Order: sequence, then C-alpha cells, then structure tokens
Amino acid sequence: MEQNVIYEILRDKIAEAPDAVALLDGERSLTRAEFGRLIDTVAAKIPAGARRVGILMDHSVEMVAAIFAVLKTGKAYVPAEPFFPRERIRFMMEDAGAEAMIANRAYREKAGDLPCVCVDPGMEAEDVSVGASASPEGLAYVLYTSGSTGKPKGVAVRNRNVCNYVRAFQAEFHPGADDVMLQYSVCSFDIFVEEVFPTLLSGAVLAIPSERDKKNIRSLMEFVERNHVTQISAFPYLLLEMNRLPQIPKSLRLLISGGDVLRAGYVSNLVGKVEVYNTYGPSETTVCASYYRCGGVPLFDGSYPVGKPIAGVQIEILDEGLAPVGPGETGEICILGAGVSAGYVGDREEENQAFVARPDGSVLYRSGDLGYFLPDGNIAFLHRKDTQVMILGKRVEPAEVESVLCGCPGVLEAAVRPYADEQGLSYLVAYVVLRRPEAKLSDLRNEMARFLPGYMIPEFFVRMDALPLNANGKVDGGALPVVMKEGAIV
Repeated sequence: MEQNVIYEILRDKIAEAPDAVALLDGERSLTRAEFGRLIDTVAAKIPAGARRVGILMDHSVEMVAAIFAVLKTGKAYVPAEPFFPRERIRFMMEDAGAEAMIANRAYREKAGDLPCVCVDPGMEAEDVSVGASASPEGLAYVLYTSGSTGKPKGVAVRNRNVCNYVRAFQAEFHPGADDVMLQYSVCSFDIFVEEVFPTLLSGAVLAIPSERDKKNIRSLMEFVERNHVTQISAFPYLLLEMNRLPQIPKSLRLLISGGDVLRAGYVSNLVGKVEVYNTYGPSETTVCASYYRCGGVPLFDGSYPVGKPIAGVQIEILDEGLAPVGPGETGEICILGAGVSAGYVGDREEENQAFVARPDGSVLYRSGDLGYFLPDGNIAFLHRKDTQVMILGKRVEPAEVESVLCGCPGVLEAAVRPYADEQGLSYLVAYVVLRRPEAKLSDLRNEMARFLPGYMIPEFFVRMDALPLNANGKVDGGALPVVMKEGAIV
C-alpha cells in the first residue's frame, strides 16, 4: 500500500538506517536519528493550536528540521525568505492564515504579532518525543506565486500530492543512499520541494551550501566536489553557468532544469557527460508534471521539449471549450492526476476557476500555458496565454507589479509590460506618469521594494506625459516605446 503522509515515509527511513547521514550544511551534518530528534525538539515548541506555521530562516539543517517538525504535527508550513520585504511577508502570513512562526532570532521582528519559535544554527536536540498526526489530505505547505489580481496567491499542496511526486521522482531518477542532492533553491519556489522531499524520503543526502558557497559558480562547484554531490535541480541559468566551465565535478550524474525554458545552448557542453533533464509543471500541480531527457535535436526555436507526463499524472492539450485539439495543434496544457493541489487559499474564487471538476470526480488544472504534442508523444511548450512571465526562474505577474507601482506616492498612472532580450529571457519595463516632475527614480524603487522582492522590480522605467490609450480606453501596448535589452550570446 502506498504511503501518502510525508513524515511517515521519513520515519521509516530513519528506522531503516539511523546512523546514515541525512543532511549537512556548512556547520554540521546530522544522521537520520539525529535529524529525527531535532525534528521532535522543534515540534515540541510549536503552539498546539496552530494549523499553519510560517518558516523564516536562513537555509540550514535547522531550517529543514523545522519544516519536518511542522509536517509531523499535522500542520502546513508557509515558507518565506528573510530577504523578502516585510509587507510581503505580512501579507503571505495573513492570507495563508498562519498562526505561528518559526524563525531565526535575527528575524524575530518580521514575525509581527505571531507567536514565534526561535530556532538558530547549532540548536541541540532535546530528549523529547512528539506524536505524528498528519494525514494524506492534510495540507503540507502553502507556496506563494505572483497573482494576476495584484496580490500574490498561495497554492495549497497536500501530503498526498507531495508523496506522489516523490514516487514519480524515484521512478525516473532512482535516488539512493549513495546520492547527494544540492539544496540551492530559495524555499519559496517549488524546486526547493524537489530538492528536499524526494532526497530525504529516498534515503539520499541533502547538502546545503552557505551563502558564501553560493556567491559564485566556482565556489559552488567546490562545495559540490567537496561533498560529492551527485544531483542538482536548478533554474536553466545555473546550468548555463556550469556549461561555460572547462569541467564540472566528477561526482555529478544528474542535472535537472526547471522553472523556465531550457535552450540547447545552455547545456551543450553538459549533455553526454551527465544526464540532463528538462522539466515542466506549475506549483499548482506539485513541482513537475512532465520530464524530458535532453539529447538529440532541439525544437525549431532551440529549446527542448518538456517531455511526457510523470507517474501519477496525465496531461491533455485542450481548446477554450476544454475539448482535445488535433494532433500537433496548439492548445492549453491541462493537467490531471495525483499532483493537482487543493487550489488557492483565501478568497480566490476567480483564480480557483482554473481547477475544473469533471463528472468522473477528477480535477483538471488549466495551466494557462500553450503547447502541443509532438509526433513522439513529447510536449512542446510555447508560452503563456496571459501576461505571466518567468524572471530569474520565478513566476511574475506584471499586473501585480503594476498594482504596486500605481500605489506608490507620486505616481499618477503607470503600466508594466514584459519583453524578451536577444536570448529570450524576460524583463520588465515600467511606464510612469508622475504627479511631480522632480520625483526621483530611487524613491520609486525604494517604495516598490517595501512590497516586492528585487526580481519583480522593473529593470527599466520610462517617464511618460500620458499613457497612450486605444479606442476601448485601455492602455495601448503597441504605442508604448520599447526599451531594448541585449542578451548574452551563448
């Protein structure tokens, strides 16, 4: 019988080999048994009545223990990076209904009025035991993505969704006790989920580099070599940096690209030396919905296909009426199966219409992405139906950025539009009509930084006397001046 509770699978792995190393960071490593005791130590401190718990910590073995402590006690975690603006953290916690926070002491004040459990590096395990109380249908986490209504939206993912993904990952990549996965992603993106859960629930080792180790590609590769890392899951841009190196660590056997389009030029020196995979899947369907092993001839635009559905997942290409399109025809990528999450938390009736209940009881998720089936059954990804773009591997809704910009003091009206550089990478341009001509761009950026992380702040600002409008009274995008940006030639 398949297990569908995250902590129960980890518990079995601990019992199987308690003295095996589970995870390590720049300060220490923990065996599975030590990891289990640290989980209990943190779990014992979480307020019993809290159903959802914020995580605000530097990446470390203690951070991962805090996440599993939340899961063991049947609660859901809500991750936020410490560098997020205070207002964004506050909104996420309120919107998700977080009733407590686990944070490093240095970030305690960002917890606001929430009861806070302080967990710092070097925390010692105590002699405590906490009962497990999670269920397959219970939420595991709430992950925030950029929202089309001007506010980020929280995707609610169940224990069983994550467990299905772990099984699919195991079926394709076969992680084992000899494998070491690099933990490189921010905790607020679902690559983090792919790094942590398939690794620890398969008995492999999780290796967490320090910010110092991550400061440049060479120091990161030194960490990889020093800790015999065998697997890396990352945005295409990290693979592009690795592709430019004269050689990569010999310990590596698997590179997984996700979060944005993977072009053949990004991995031209890596394919053939290690297994390289392109993946696709929205957070709403739990990390990935399809895998493609790279090699051979790429698509006409130089990108790789996104592959075929993973175990437990089905993908259909449908038209606006949700009818299948013909072979090779373009339609919306729609996803069904065990990965489809519980939808968005809070008052998100409009956005939750993307989750369509079918007569047979299944739920279909309309991704908003366009694609088509290739003759061999692989899927080619084209682009978004709407204006959502990927910037530095993170989903960004220009409407959300525009909403924040329009709320800045001194801004009369504004528009934000996405463009692509020569390499096909997206960037944002803001068009602003100011109330006062003497207003400073630095003040505008600083105000936006109160609400948005750096990657969501437009790269370019264009001062306008007025925004051009079309016959319907809407901003005429075609009449806005285009700010061209060069792209690195690969």
